[in-house]
Order: sequence, then C-alpha cells, then structure tokens
Amino acid sequence: MAGVSRGASRPRRRRWTSIERDLRRDGGDIIAGVDEVGRGSLAGPVVACAIIMPPAARALRGVDDSKVLPPPERRRLSRLILSRALAVGLGAASVDEIDRLNIYHATTLAMRRALAQLAIAPDHVLIDGRPIRTLGVPHIAVVDGDDKCFSIACASIVAKVTRDRLMASLAARYPAYAWESNVGYGTPAHLAGLRERGACDHHRRRFVERVLAETGELPLVLDDAAASEREIEPIQQHM
Repeated sequence: MAGVSRGASRPRRRRWTSIERDLRRDGGDIIAGVDEVGRGSLAGPVVACAIIMPPAARALRGVDDSKVLPPPERRRLSRLILSRALAVGLGAASVDEIDRLNIYHATTLAMRRALAQLAIAPDHVLIDGRPIRTLGVPHIAVVDGDDKCFSIACASIVAKVTRDRLMASLAARYPAYAWESNVGYGTPAHLAGLRERGACDHHRRRFVERVLAETGELPLVLDDAAASEREIEPIQQHM
C-alpha cells in the first residue's frame, strides 16, 4: 500500500474565516471589529473596544480569542495591535449603569460608546455574538467572532487588557477581593472576600445578591454612583 511521504506537508488551516475578505470584496475596505469583556463579572465595568485594522496588512501572528491567550501574550499583542490600528475606540458602562439598565443594555451602551470614539467611519461593523437591535448602527453579528474574525479578535484583546489593568488598579484599593487575579469574576477568593467584608462601591449589587442570596449573610454597602462613574473615566479618556 502506498504511503504518504514524510516530506509531504499537510494543508495549513486558514486561521480566519472569509467574512472580512468577502466584505471588502463586495465593497468597502474599512471594517470595525467590536467586542466586549466583563459581562459575567461581579465587579467593575463592562468594557468594549471598536477597532479598525489596516485592510491591506497581513493579520498579526499570535492574535487569537483573548480568553485563550496567557496574560503576558495578551499585553504584548495589545501593544502591537494599538501600534498598527488605524482607529481605536474604547467605551465602558459603570456598575451603576449595569445595575440600572441590566447587563445586556449596559453592554450595548459600552459598545455604542466605543464606536462613537472611532476617528474613522467604518464601511462595515462586525460584532461578536448575536445581533443587537439597539446598537444604533448597521452591523453583522458573528457567533464566536473573536475566534473567526481578525478585527473582532483584536478588539477582544485590547478590551480585555484595558479592563484587566483597571481591575488591577482597583485591587490595590480593595485587596480583600483578589481582583488582581480574578478581575472581578466570582472565584472562591472573591466570594470569600464578599462574605467577610461585604460588597464595595465597585460591585454590581444585583449580580452579587443573586450569587450570594442563598447564604443570607452578605452586608451590602450602598452603591456610590459617583464612585462607579469615576471607575470608567480612565477608559473613556484612554484614547
């Protein structure tokens, strides 16, 4: 039986789908990829990034869904992406807005703010996930977009690094919750801090109440709306 030569190479899997290439072929080179991070966190804002990468440039090696990248690689790639991008917009919604609007509408608000920060008007907008009727701009939604579209993956990395940096800075002021490692998500260390110290101004009241309702032992601190608004100022002023 004939065998396969050891020197024969297997076809290389194309990393990204044809979605972006097809859009450019059909008209309009400028594509904004949009993604958000922090939807499931118990603390801190939800952060969105809208980014436009050069249409004629090759995709940057190593770019991937931000969730699968180790933190040092995410930070390295974020710096590289920002140095190459044609335009970047960052937006956020505070914990006060999340509690007031709910996480779906607060996420939409953060994405709208990110798109509004773009210095270049995109021909197409790609977002990760499902279509958002209230986004306010025509867009194409791609489920698992950060694994399929280069521009969405770039947005995912920049949003993740931006939010992680903010949560690390808050961790220095609120060490009981281990935000420097869990960035606000419900890890055992975070939940232990909540049970011991209660919630602070940067916690999402409704999220925390739902997660710890069965314990009946959480002394919640009243939200300070001014503090929750201040937490997103560094993001809004970043670009």
